[in-house]
Amino acid sequence: MNDHGIASVGEEAGEVRRFWEGLGLPGLIDVHTHFMPERVLHKVWEYFDAAGPLVGGAGWPITYRKDEAERTAVLRAFGVRAFTAMLYPHKPGMARWLNGWAADFARRTPDCLHTATLYPEPDVAAYVREAVEAGARVFKAHVQVGGYDPADELLQEAWGVLAEAGIPVVIHCGSGPAPGKHTGPGPVAQILARHPRLRLIVAHMGMSEYEEFLDLAERFDEVRLDTTMAFTDFTEAFMPYPARALPRLAALGDRILLGSDFPNIPYPYLHQLQALERLELGQEWLRAVCHDNAADLFGRPAS
Repeated sequence: MNDHGIASVGEEAGEVRRFWEGLGLPGLIDVHTHFMPERVLHKVWEYFDAAGPLVGGAGWPITYRKDEAERTAVLRAFGVRAFTAMLYPHKPGMARWLNGWAADFARRTPDCLHTATLYPEPDVAAYVREAVEAGARVFKAHVQVGGYDPADELLQEAWGVLAEAGIPVVIHCGSGPAPGKHTGPGPVAQILARHPRLRLIVAHMGMSEYEEFLDLAERFDEVRLDTTMAFTDFTEAFMPYPARALPRLAALGDRILLGSDFPNIPYPYLHQLQALERLELGQEWLRAVCHDNAADLFGRPAS
């Protein structure tokens, strides 16, 4: 039994299902889960195991260190009706290859929203168009790991393609758990000034610049935020969400989306849901965050 009192994945699955059934939902939609080529994912896990600087030097055990088929089965057991394959390059020439893998993963995993990624390089607009034409439904941008400026001129045409197509982009742009050279709200504000209809989903609630990213969401109607790791005991210990911002969070209830970081989380999946529940923002807010907002954005998953 772990520190959260859960003895097995099966027991946890029962608790997760009781959570969403109690809200009258048909299941969950998680916009921030990681699937990528196994050797790439294992490199990511090695980095977490080593408590590298991009994770703030914190101890970070991987709770769901399982193979791809097992991880998919766990999400389905939890009742996650749609999820993503958040993957990202850290150097030029990598994004197109990752997009090819992700397209294949989406073909063989119908409950995964076809995910793609990008990087500032000369052919980025071309392969973003290719991914859109191939059916990509969500993109991932990781400013911290990629070490790039999201307002880079090389990316402007690609952002325009995505804005015109209405395809959401989950973007890790906050300065937590450790800052990057181009993290923070400033570069994102520059993108939105040029592409105000771009559907950005700010990962991790914009950790650690929570209130600054709320500002952007209040200014731009297509900016959303995902809950990934926010409000959990783990994150509250070093980057707590300001209580004074909770009324603003409640008011933006139609633009907050459930994200988890599964499988790369140092606690059970259930804890993210419990952390949202203990905010005491009401069942209507929880229903919207855990399912309805994403269903409206991406379309209702088939029963």
